Amino acid sequence: MPAHRTPVTSAATTLTARALLLDMDGTIVNSDAVVERCWRQWAGEHGLDPDEVMKVVHGRQGYATMAVLLPDRPMEQNHADNRRMLAAETADVDGVVPVAGAPAFMAALAGLPHALVTSADLRLAEARMGAAALPMPAVRVTAESVGASKPDPEGFLKGAARLGFAPEECVVFEDSEAGIAAGRAAGMRVVGVGPRAAAHAPDAHVADLTRVRVEALPGGGLTLHISS
Repeated sequence: MPAHRTPVTSAATTLTARALLLDMDGTIVNSDAVVERCWRQWAGEHGLDPDEVMKVVHGRQGYATMAVLLPDRPMEQNHADNRRMLAAETADVDGVVPVAGAPAFMAALAGLPHALVTSADLRLAEARMGAAALPMPAVRVTAESVGASKPDPEGFLKGAARLGFAPEECVVFEDSEAGIAAGRAAGMRVVGVGPRAAAHAPDAHVADLTRVRVEALPGGGLTLHISS
């Protein structure tokens, strides 16, 4: 089945695909409270403006965020800090909740090809998905699975390969600039979720997942009915 996008009206979009690739934080799980706590503390420790730090943390692995913010610091220090940050974030699930509509959206994907593609490591992904009471997809690409952080497309390309589909047959759900860029670089269509995504020209944009309806197609594949 060829994948295609059919605009319906300015307020509605239909996308057909063989598989979906889902970011986690900001897309199906709202972890902003934890991210704010941990990264604002890190910013203070390094004499950085917390508001400026928060503009670049979303979507990337921690070490990649640190490399952007502290370009002259040795990368081994970024990786050491990243390990410490991952432990702190894994231990802190206070305020972690599902994005609106995520429980029904994930339930609709049961039995359909989909994968989690996240910059979190597996322990953090399990902690946050569990705190949000969302099912962990059987196929997941976490930080341990890739050699490069988003906006590099490696994670999405690996997710598509593990599901057995070509990039153009997949639709990405993302909330961040880095994630949207990664999905686009992978040759995939992108649905942007939430306020951060709106500024980065995804193929379709929704405020949350209550605006997405999933329809399984006879013989395989699915249709996304998206309302703005």
